[in-house]
This record gives sequence, C-alpha cells and structure tokens, in this order.
Amino acid sequence: MPVSATKSLRVAVLADSDTRWKWGALTARRLTPAAAGVRLDGYLLRGRATPTPRQLGEVGVEADSLREVTGVEFLRAMTVGPGPEHAGEAGGAPYDVLVLALVGGGVQAMLHGLRAAWGTGPRPVVVTGYVGVVYEKLTDGLLLRHGADLVLANSRHDADRFRAVFEGVGADASAVTEVALPFLGGAPYAGPHEPYTVVFAAQPSVPDNRRDRTYLLDRLIAHARRHPEREVLLKLRSKPGEHTTHIEELPYQKLVQGKDLPANLRLVYGHMGEVLDRTDLLVTVSSTAALEALHRRIPTAVLTDLGVREGLGNHHFTGSGCLASWDRLDAGHRPEPDEEWVARQGVAAGEESYATAFDAARERIAGLLDRSGGLPPLNPYYTPETAPGYLPGILARHHLGPDGVPLPGAPAADKAPGPVRQIVRRAARGAYRHGVQRVAPVIRRMGEL
Repeated sequence: MPVSATKSLRVAVLADSDTRWKWGALTARRLTPAAAGVRLDGYLLRGRATPTPRQLGEVGVEADSLREVTGVEFLRAMTVGPGPEHAGEAGGAPYDVLVLALVGGGVQAMLHGLRAAWGTGPRPVVVTGYVGVVYEKLTDGLLLRHGADLVLANSRHDADRFRAVFEGVGADASAVTEVALPFLGGAPYAGPHEPYTVVFAAQPSVPDNRRDRTYLLDRLIAHARRHPEREVLLKLRSKPGEHTTHIEELPYQKLVQGKDLPANLRLVYGHMGEVLDRTDLLVTVSSTAALEALHRRIPTAVLTDLGVREGLGNHHFTGSGCLASWDRLDAGHRPEPDEEWVARQGVAAGEESYATAFDAARERIAGLLDRSGGLPPLNPYYTPETAPGYLPGILARHHLGPDGVPLPGAPAADKAPGPVRQIVRRAARGAYRHGVQRVAPVIRRMGEL
C-alpha cells in the first residue's frame, strides 16, 4: 500500500554537496507524497564541497529547515531531534525516513554511527543511492552503501547490476529498489528554437587534465564560429571558489581567459532544466545532463573525441546511439537514441511510467514503517570482522571509532558558530579551494618536468 496520506511524515536528508542535496531532497519528495503532510529537514555535511547559498538557490529545492553540521552533530540530531524543541529528549528517533545523499564512504560512516546511536531502539527507514550515472567504482561504492533499508537504483539497468554485486559477495540484495532520477521532467522537445541552441554541459572532473579540457573548449569555440547563426552555451556547474560533488582543478572560466570568443558563445549558470528549455542539441562527455535531455527527447551527443573510455564515463553510453564526435556535429549530425537502451536507463519512458517510478519504493517504506516490533538494527556488509583493514579508516575520517561511536575530541557543537568562527571557517575553505585550483596544478606540472 502507499505511504499513508493521513499520517504526517518527518523526513531528514543529509547531503555533502549541491548535487547530492538536489538528488536527496527531490528523492525525499518523491518518496513521500505531499498529501502525507511531510516535514523535510535538511542537513549539509560540513566539508570541502558544502554548498554555498548561491548553489543552494540554483538547486531551488526548499526545506522546512536547513543547517550545516559535522558528522557527529548529525548523529546527535538523529537521536535528540533537529532543534531546541527537542532539548532534553533522550533516545528514540525524531524522523520516519532518512535519506543519506553522500559519497560512499560518508554513507558507510553514517550507517555505523547511526547503528551505534540507535542500537535496538526505534529508528527511521534509511534510504540511499546515487545522484546519476554510475560509471566507476561500482562494487566499491555499492558495498559502502550496503546496510541501508533501501538502496535506490535509477534504472532497470542499475538495479540488475546492483543486485549482481551484492549477491556476488554474499550480501543481502533485498534493499535494491528500482526508481528513477528524481529531477527528470520538463516539456518534451518540440522542435528547433530561434536561434538554434547548442549547449555543452561541462563536468568538474571529466576530463581531468588541461590538455583535454582546452581541446573541448577550443572545439566548442570552433563550432560557434562555424555556425554563427546558432547560439552556443557553455553550461557551467559552479563558479570559481565553489565546489560540487567532484573537485574542479581546471574550471573552464579560467581556461577561457585570454581567448577570443565569438559573439554567439556565452558562459551560463543556472538550473539545468531551465537551460534545457531552450536547447536544441545537448553535448557532453558523460554528464547526467545527457539523461535529463534524453528524457525530454532533446537531441543529445556524447563525445568520442577523447576516446570511449571508463575514465571518462562515456563508455556508459555504448549502445545508446548518442556517441558522436565534434567533426560530425560540426557537419550537422543529430544523434538518434536507441529506444531499448533509453528504456533500460529509465528515461524517455513516457510521463505515466515516470510518474509511477517511485511507487515500489513508497510501498516498501510504508511496509517498513508499519512493521510490528520496529526495524532491526542497521546491518552493513562491512564490519570490523569482514573488512578490518578498510572500515576503520573510513570511520576515522568522520571521527568515529571502529564501533561507530564518536572518538574523543570529535568536532561537535551544540550551537551555531559565532561570527569569528564563521569567518575562520570561510577562510579555511577558501584556502583549500585555492590550493586545489591553483597550487595543486602548478605542483603537478613541475613534477612532470
């Protein structure tokens, strides 16, 4: 049965970047229909990729509350509540559903921390998954997510792969639940705009070197010059100094400096859905934006110029019909997607099927919430017995001991940081980003001499 429309649900999302906040919050909305009277509390895990107010505004997902926390602060909130109104409470869980929208190691650490915090007492249904295309570290990432009640797969293709991995190591695969990307949508493509608009969806870490990124930028500039009647947009994920899910050492904003740009080429930010509203051809190396475009039937090209390689992620699109080179696009080629491939990816499958994509997950959550006797303790595949040389390091990075209990001296605070602490934190974050985007590339180049 679906989640009860008469019960008010309390939902929490823990995210470590802007893209994961977008996925986690929208997933929470899809898992819990508005008719249920949902309260959504957001938690942003403090770290190098904690989103800025501008990034949060661009995502455009509202929450009833949103605050930045350390891992230890979050664990405390999961037992005593999200705010002052819960002061003095002990034990129990203040939420019905918890979505962990984190990198794999973060999910694993929180699963162990929550297991220690909740013990055998009441707890929410714990959900996790992936933001988009899973093209690398499939086994590693999945096993780090094992232990959640639901591990969401964004397509039939992913669900089959996820179950095969869990079963292959002897882990319980019943948590794998097929859904879809929660941010698909928008009006279907209705034909060429005026002017015809080509959008290159940039990625922060693909490709990962100056030569290849400069090559892609030069080809985009050349395409704009070859087609002056077209509008050509370079869609950027973040501004200099900001970080998203992946570290961007060589942002295109810096690579473009000093280049003579044609008048019909512009750099743009903003919500991807709004950019796709005016797109006639989406070009990328392997961005999840390709799936958003395919869902809307927008012509989509996945570049082969740098090869079709696992390191680029474009190997995921083998068989899609979307692989193409800049030479072919310059000559007017418009890729035609393979319908069977697209259907297995959970996109462009029709509005009706997309509208029901989360039904199975909702039913599973309803069944778990109604379970007599409550839910059993979380049971991740990795334990001090199964992975004694791997798990402790993952937990230590989040200031947790091998038993999931916070280590002595773990950073935590019971109140919001004061002005001085906020300034110091911003300065430290800025220094880190400066090191990543300026110092690290110079050191790397010196090492190649």
